[in-house]
Amino acid sequence: MLPLSLTDTTMRIIIGLVLVAYAVEAAKKFEGTLRSAADAPPQDNLAVESGSPEPAVLSAPQEYKNPGAPPPPPPKTAPEDAEDPQPVPETASGGIPPSAPSGISAPSAPANSLEECDPEMIGFELVTGYVFSAPSHILDDIPGTLMLTDCLEQCQANDTCRAVNYETGLCVLFSSDADQLPGALTKSQFPVFTIYAQKSCLGVRPCERAWCFDRVRGYNLKGRGKRTHTVSSRQMCLDLCLGENEFVCRSANYNNKTGECVLSNMDRITLAGTTAFQPNEDTDYLENNCVEEPTKLCEFKKMGGRILKTVDSVYQDVQTVEECRELCLNSPFRCHSYDHGDTGDHVCRLSHHSRATLADIQDPYLEVPEAATYELSSCYNVSIDCRAGDMVARIQTSKLFDGKIYAKGSPNSCAVDVEQSLEFELHMEYTNIECNVKQNGLGRYLNDVVIQHHDTIVTSSDLGLAVACQYDLTNKTVANEVDLGIHGDIKTGLSEEVIVDSPNVAMRITDRSGDDTIASAEVGDPLALRFEILDPNSPFEIFVRELVAMDGVDSSEITLIDSRGCPTDHFIMGPLFKSSMSGKMLLSHFDAFKFPSSEVVQFRALVTPCMPTCEPVQCDGGPNELRTVSSYGRRKRRSTPAAPTENMLLVQTIQITDKFGFDKQRAKNVTEDSVYIRETDVTCVNAAGAMLAAAAFLAAQLVVLAAWTCSWQRRRAAAKAAELLPGPNAPSSLCKVYDASFSRTHQRHF
Repeated sequence: MLPLSLTDTTMRIIIGLVLVAYAVEAAKKFEGTLRSAADAPPQDNLAVESGSPEPAVLSAPQEYKNPGAPPPPPPKTAPEDAEDPQPVPETASGGIPPSAPSGISAPSAPANSLEECDPEMIGFELVTGYVFSAPSHILDDIPGTLMLTDCLEQCQANDTCRAVNYETGLCVLFSSDADQLPGALTKSQFPVFTIYAQKSCLGVRPCERAWCFDRVRGYNLKGRGKRTHTVSSRQMCLDLCLGENEFVCRSANYNNKTGECVLSNMDRITLAGTTAFQPNEDTDYLENNCVEEPTKLCEFKKMGGRILKTVDSVYQDVQTVEECRELCLNSPFRCHSYDHGDTGDHVCRLSHHSRATLADIQDPYLEVPEAATYELSSCYNVSIDCRAGDMVARIQTSKLFDGKIYAKGSPNSCAVDVEQSLEFELHMEYTNIECNVKQNGLGRYLNDVVIQHHDTIVTSSDLGLAVACQYDLTNKTVANEVDLGIHGDIKTGLSEEVIVDSPNVAMRITDRSGDDTIASAEVGDPLALRFEILDPNSPFEIFVRELVAMDGVDSSEITLIDSRGCPTDHFIMGPLFKSSMSGKMLLSHFDAFKFPSSEVVQFRALVTPCMPTCEPVQCDGGPNELRTVSSYGRRKRRSTPAAPTENMLLVQTIQITDKFGFDKQRAKNVTEDSVYIRETDVTCVNAAGAMLAAAAFLAAQLVVLAAWTCSWQRRRAAAKAAELLPGPNAPSSLCKVYDASFSRTHQRHF
């Protein structure tokens, strides 16, 4: 078995030989085509398509002039007896353009010749899969040309060049074009496809890209027209598309028989995957290459086992696939595919074609199992509009989008359904709790946005965007230098300037007294929610409404203070009342609680300032109380019309753990097997606890046994002592003892 490096080298050599063989065969075919064209009668190269009537020509106003055309020659004075010249009918190539309709920049009429055209008005038009055969009109052939842009630049620099043929590695310049010799343009798609390009003198200044239009003969984009005109030539249709300013003209259909020009805001790329691009023998499809496409967020999809036979650019010494991708995104044309390292080490090849633009080409790919082509799937441009009360995320895409856009965590409540659109947007109000906008510091708002291609499920093609708005809240002095025409000394009567900023309000979770800030607690701990104006000299007071507690995992939520400012459940959250320390501080008592799926509880509330004071709202005292309570949750009346009415969204988070001790047990990393003992109250202990309990029980038994033994010995000793003490029968007893002892002693001696 060959080593991997040798196998890769061999495969690249094989691919190179195959491409060389294709190029040689194409060159032979190209040479044969030139010879056949040279041997053909001259009228074959000058003939137009049979049966094609002249398109209708609309008359233009007399004041309409072509800025790119040379000044007309002065009229000659004819002799009196000279016969009037016969009128020459205008043809499609020399007809006068119609007047421009409203909303369209009036294009200039085409110049009489390219030699008389302003160089800045010249653009190129590409036709893929066709070759121009005119041997007697060849100006130069440049072998080894690996860039289509270099071939076009050679023609641009040569005033006599009107058209080129390009294949990867070969560039041929011509002094004529297919408009002059229509019969010389024929199909050339096998073994490799040829790219034909010709100069055009446009009536609208073209863009800076290498070419302006791609033309596909015998095809049209069906059912996507935005505006229809009748013009005298294909070039006039190009000018109308370039000059359109009411919508983005991405393509046009030009009917060669009727002169109908249909402008569209779609092209083959935006409609990729649809059946809109269809054959039509009387129509030429014109695709605008000057359209600005989104390029910020682009996704390429890998297509394995094939590479293009003809490409637009070949770069060498490109080390990585990522570098090749960047070359594609920054190319001087609309690059839609690339491959890297398949035709040689560190070789990067770019093309403006993809599967969506090669429907009219026969076998455009070379099948190579180990190779891969990366095709541009879609690109997005994202812009953020930061407004007074909300942020707007605007999305522009290069392909028709059909799905939804929503704020992360709120796929239903803060979302927009998009149907077949290239541009869409999402409005996220700062005071809308559903849109989950977060405030990070003073004047900075953040949120996450999801672009989902499917209405129901999330796929790998979806995108997540982080958007932010930063507001400069510093005070500024604005001056207007206007002379009112008043001169001399003017006595100032009264001048006063007061700048009152909206109050900065903070929400904190504290202990029940409202002093110490609490970051974590256990379920049931007595806590308080404190709302406070940070500036003690502020003239405002505040009231609170729509206080919501949210889960940190699955967005479960409960409402604690409703829109009126009253508590929804007095057992969970009490009413809001002013602190005894300051009227600019509101407190609400509650016992710590949590959601089943998370230990993080997030509080959100809408706070509105009022001045000079806020009056409370009367709320029900609860299900078991008949009295009403006051809560500072809604403003009843405003003392001055100058008070601000802006709502502020406050967010605070606390970690609350339960009292089951599961987290503490996990923190100990206990590895012993658990032993479950079923009792009345279902008590659970582990093996270590059981062993400790058994040891304690044995120790208790030993203590009891030792105590009983000690007590028994004491009783026995007491009984013996009682026998030795004198009592009523003591003499007789002593006598018996004495006698017995005396007799035994006496018996021993006698």
